[in-house]
Amino acid sequence: MENTYEGYKNHLQKIAHINSSIALLNWDEAVYMPKNGLEIRACQLSTLCTIVHELSTSPEFENLVNHLLEKSSFGFKETRNLEETREAIQENKKLPLEYVQKAAIARSESFKKWEEARGEENFQIFAPYLKNIVDLEREKSELLGYEEHPYDALLNLYEKNLTVSKLENIFSQVKSQIVPLIKQIVHQPQVDDGFLYQNFDGDKQFDFSVDLLKLMKYNLDAGRQDISTHPFTNHISSQDVRVTTRIKENDIAEVIWSTIHEGGHGLYEQGISISEYGLPSGESVSLGIHESQSRIWENNLGRALPWWKFLYPKLQEAFPEQFAEVDLSDFYKAINKVQPSLIRTSADELTYHVHVMIRYEIEKALLEGEVGVEDLEELWNQKYMDYLGVRPGKPTEGILQDIHWSHGSLGYFPTYSLGSFYAAQFYAQAKKELPDLESQLELGEVSNFLALLRKSIHQHGKLYTAEQLSERFTGESLNIKHFVAYAKEKYGAIYGFSPD
Repeated sequence: MENTYEGYKNHLQKIAHINSSIALLNWDEAVYMPKNGLEIRACQLSTLCTIVHELSTSPEFENLVNHLLEKSSFGFKETRNLEETREAIQENKKLPLEYVQKAAIARSESFKKWEEARGEENFQIFAPYLKNIVDLEREKSELLGYEEHPYDALLNLYEKNLTVSKLENIFSQVKSQIVPLIKQIVHQPQVDDGFLYQNFDGDKQFDFSVDLLKLMKYNLDAGRQDISTHPFTNHISSQDVRVTTRIKENDIAEVIWSTIHEGGHGLYEQGISISEYGLPSGESVSLGIHESQSRIWENNLGRALPWWKFLYPKLQEAFPEQFAEVDLSDFYKAINKVQPSLIRTSADELTYHVHVMIRYEIEKALLEGEVGVEDLEELWNQKYMDYLGVRPGKPTEGILQDIHWSHGSLGYFPTYSLGSFYAAQFYAQAKKELPDLESQLELGEVSNFLALLRKSIHQHGKLYTAEQLSERFTGESLNIKHFVAYAKEKYGAIYGFSPD
């Protein structure tokens, strides 16, 4: 290994090549892989994860990074890359090779059993594999270490410095400010959204979703869209960013906002310079920020009236029988209907955070050892009754709806709420910097908005923390007040009342 910064870059790019191959195999497993390919695929992924771990924690590489940092002769970007890499090495070294191998196999096996359990509507098919995942996540927490709570170690993997203590404060504000707003809304006359649940041809839905991606300026020469059980975004590099969507022939909302959401993720990845490939400066900073980039498109643009003034005629053209007689104002109200529901991904902007809070509480209890996997289905159902007044009728409406646990992603869910709160804050700032933004959206013009996100968020990779990015862009770190103000103004107008 060359003892220079160039040698450091070459080594990281070698690791990136393997990680890209892992990403491609994961994408294929979720989209195209035949059922019988599972056993070998699990071994393939385990082997590649092992190689990445060995390359990422080799003494030679660690010595090189420390040597380069001691030289202290680099600019800001190079220094930040080296600092981030040193921190990653220290964290990766905490996980023994044997753990990395068994965790990779467990994730692959668990994912297919999750899909099988969904098909059979039987949580017990998945339960033994989930128990193995939970045991591995508990072990990971102990290996990584924590100061206050075992869940902190996992939260930190997705959002640096995020802790149970910080989340308790955030979700206390959800309970004190958002939940009362939901209660006010449900006592108002409800909007009609029945026209969203007609029969919509699946092929036409897919074609319209691709048109949406194009209108968002998602580059289809550097990406593609497919169908999967659970929508997701997978980046091989900034020049190969793949998104998936989900189609229900009796629910047009599913494909529209799944596509816009994943398109937002895809735009973030496509906005990172390919010249930074493999380096921390070529990686997204955190899942909270990543989620902000999907939620800002999905909700602040995609559920707002200005952009739909441009989009709605196109939807009517694609589905004239279903929407020819539906007024835009009625459509706008329908796509913003607030109502307690069972499915997180199709929840409205407000109750969505109760869905996230339920998962946070369950994961925290799992890490504490207060509940076991055998109790999860009933615990899940009871929390939905307690918080939202609804109870799943089948596992795919409840405990089996999310892919995350099958991938071992405990600690991921809270970043969804962080993302929405960041998105509201970023959109408020965007309106300040682009005073005619909503007029541009009415014409379908999103280029200036995207350019602002590129400049303020995408181009920086991991050079700044999530909090630093927020402070640079908006002048303050994450502040939920922006989401609360946005929600009260928007939903007060839709439902015709003055929020408390």
